Amino acid sequence: MDLFQSLSSLNHLTVKRDYKELLKDVLVSKDIEPIESKYKSLQNSAVDIRAALDQAFRDVGLNLLDIDADIERLKNLVRLSIEVCRKEMATTTLPVVLLADIFEGLTLDLCEDMFTFVEEQVNVWKEELFFTSCKNNLLRMCNDLVRRLSQTSATVLCGRISLFLAKLFPFSERSGLNIVSEFNLENVTEYGADASEDSVTEIEIAGSKKNIIIDYSLYCKFWSLQDFFRNPNQCYNKVQWKVFCSHATSVLSTFEALKLDYVSKDSKDDDDDDKSDDTPYFPKYPTNQKLLDLQIYDVNFRRSVLVQFLILFQYLTSSVKFKSENHELKSDQKEWVQSGIEKVYVLLRETPPDGEQFTLNIKNILKREENWNAWKNEGCPDFKASISQPSEKCMKTISERRPLGDVLKEAHAAGKYYLGNSELTKGWNLSPNNLEACKSKDRDFLPSLENYFAEAIAQLESSTFVKPEDSLLKDGNFGWRALRLVARRSPHFFTYSNNPINQLPDYLEMMVRKIAADRPGKVQEGNDQNDAELEENLFKEDEQPTEEIKQEDEFTDDHNMHTIHLRITVSQLNTFSEAIATNWKTIATKLGYTSDEIKFFEDENPNEVERAKNVLQLWFEDDDDASMENLAYMLEGLDLISAAEVVKAEIAKAV
Repeated sequence: MDLFQSLSSLNHLTVKRDYKELLKDVLVSKDIEPIESKYKSLQNSAVDIRAALDQAFRDVGLNLLDIDADIERLKNLVRLSIEVCRKEMATTTLPVVLLADIFEGLTLDLCEDMFTFVEEQVNVWKEELFFTSCKNNLLRMCNDLVRRLSQTSATVLCGRISLFLAKLFPFSERSGLNIVSEFNLENVTEYGADASEDSVTEIEIAGSKKNIIIDYSLYCKFWSLQDFFRNPNQCYNKVQWKVFCSHATSVLSTFEALKLDYVSKDSKDDDDDDKSDDTPYFPKYPTNQKLLDLQIYDVNFRRSVLVQFLILFQYLTSSVKFKSENHELKSDQKEWVQSGIEKVYVLLRETPPDGEQFTLNIKNILKREENWNAWKNEGCPDFKASISQPSEKCMKTISERRPLGDVLKEAHAAGKYYLGNSELTKGWNLSPNNLEACKSKDRDFLPSLENYFAEAIAQLESSTFVKPEDSLLKDGNFGWRALRLVARRSPHFFTYSNNPINQLPDYLEMMVRKIAADRPGKVQEGNDQNDAELEENLFKEDEQPTEEIKQEDEFTDDHNMHTIHLRITVSQLNTFSEAIATNWKTIATKLGYTSDEIKFFEDENPNEVERAKNVLQLWFEDDDDASMENLAYMLEGLDLISAAEVVKAEIAKAV
């Protein structure tokens, strides 16, 4: 066994030495065919060919670092390792392992040049072959490089490394996400803690000099707010909340009192043309007390503080998954925050230049933050393939869609409708109850009686003669629509006669006169007598006085069983009216009459018996299901037992 291990080790060293010699030549010729030929010749041997080739690459890289650290040759070596991995002759992590060795052996100046090569190959690292196996190695390599860099002098390279990782990893990569929503508590703002004299500064605003006094109390309140911006969870503590409200009110009141006067570039002197127009950027402002009076009048400084307020307010009012259960504002606190948001937006609009546009931009940014917050609350799910991607990936996305049953079940649990189409789904979910929404006032398209009959009323009240062919009441189309409108809008539609009317224009003329008399401010003079005569003449031809209404038997066949439905006579109508007189309103409501119709019955009839008689008469005339049996059944349901017995007695007599 020892002899076999010795032979294997010897063969491994031999193969590695041969590969090292080949790599030196290939780096010059840039042709990997010799490496392929060597790999094929050793496939049947007992040597781990991949391990030998990996080690040969690393040895050649270290030799290049020891000689002269030629960056171009090192880049070519990494490119060669990428091609070898694509031919499946080496381990897929080999290129990144080589890069890690190279960065460890280079100075920081040369590391920046080498990292440019890493950035250019970002599409290579995102290939499926390399990304799965190399992403952790790349992340470790970048973190090791950042640790070597100065956070003050090498900020550009640190930023490039962060951008590279952002391009490399998808949004949903958990290693780059603040999953539990932790705050950077190390970002502490230090300011003077010793009381000093009030700072008085003379500044020139709009051509006039002005003395600004910033006392030590305001100075401390202003910079202490940075601790709340650093850790907003302090606001959920009762004591800290009061401190925050007090300090925030003082600062915002100061901003309101000290307005900014902005001088545009066009109004500057010609001598200023040679000066740079670039606005200086301060990643962190100095906290010296003597500077605060000047900083307050600086546009960028004031905007940065106001935006910090908006970010804090948004966090306090947002639903964050990892907030503690007791981290919730009370109603009065929410009202204070809402008023604070409105006050900050007013200050931003008043801050020149372009305050309105700047405020609109900030609102859009904060709106996007709400979407990102919702995404994190859902566990940062992977983004689906977009339409612009290749068709194969689009087909994969379609196959990954949620089952329709799950979507419908989720919508039903939320009390929503899902109709498959986004616009239909949106329309059906505009209101919790679509039937009630259809009954709303803005869905009532019926015109008012006064507007619809205005022209007809004008013709009737006109002193000039109107020709029959020009009369609106004789127009059949107008009459048909008028009847439908009167039935829905006017109480005058309900009449006492059982006989049909003789002429539709005459009936409409009577209705129009009554509607005209009901107009607000209209004084009725002798209209009642004229209406009575018109109504008497309207039904005169068809009146046939009878004491009883004919009984009509309706037979229905249901499994050879016959049921007799009896109509009602005048005497029976009088008997029933007396029996239900005291409860006629309850019965009218049960029969489906509205409050306006019940009010009409009260106004048109002198006593309870006549009102009950009017209700029953209309019910037997209009309802096909009206019968004495149904009346008795309804009375029993309303616990009017004595009245039900009277009806049953009349049914027994009729049978």
